[in-house]
Amino acid sequence: MFTGLIQDLGQVERIVPGAMTDLWIRARLGGEELQLGESIAVDGVCLTVAERSGQSFRVQASPETLRRSTLGELRAKDAVNLERAMKLGDRLGGHLVTGHVDAVAQVLDRREEGGSWLMRFSLPRPLAPFFIEKGSAAVDGISLTVNQVGTDDFSVAIIPETQHRTALGRKGAGARVNLEADLIGKYIARLHSLRQSSAGLTEERLRAAGFGWQVE
Repeated sequence: MFTGLIQDLGQVERIVPGAMTDLWIRARLGGEELQLGESIAVDGVCLTVAERSGQSFRVQASPETLRRSTLGELRAKDAVNLERAMKLGDRLGGHLVTGHVDAVAQVLDRREEGGSWLMRFSLPRPLAPFFIEKGSAAVDGISLTVNQVGTDDFSVAIIPETQHRTALGRKGAGARVNLEADLIGKYIARLHSLRQSSAGLTEERLRAAGFGWQVE
């Protein structure tokens, strides 16, 4: 579990394709601080540290991970957002982020307003129920507050600190980003759908679901 507060900006050193794709990343967090086997979020994708070497570390991405995120598009020298898994008792400065990417979205436009950037992203229709104004969303692993939500887009404000400390500041219109909807919102939507579907509960539906019984 993560908070969406980026701790370091790493650089992809090399990519080794195979059954599992190896990503070597150079970063301050690549030193003695990282432990083998620990989880680390790379652009919002939860991966496992498999090897360390000086200021670099290696993680592995499965074909499924590459299909469902932007990691398959990375090239050497690309910048990536990094965050170690949170500890119990840490301050939750952002929001609960799992590192399980829901979809890949696209930057639609970016404009400056009062020193911040207003960035607008596409919003895949299946994720729309989980987005609300002033709610939270993770974009490339960054915890952000949703300013506005449309039928197929949403916007956030990127303050100068976030611009400088993350790779999002280097992305303009057309760039692709990893998107994770708010975990609490997903659970609420799921419970609501279950309540709606149970409105017409009948004996036949219960039996079809495996809840069989006999009356003697």
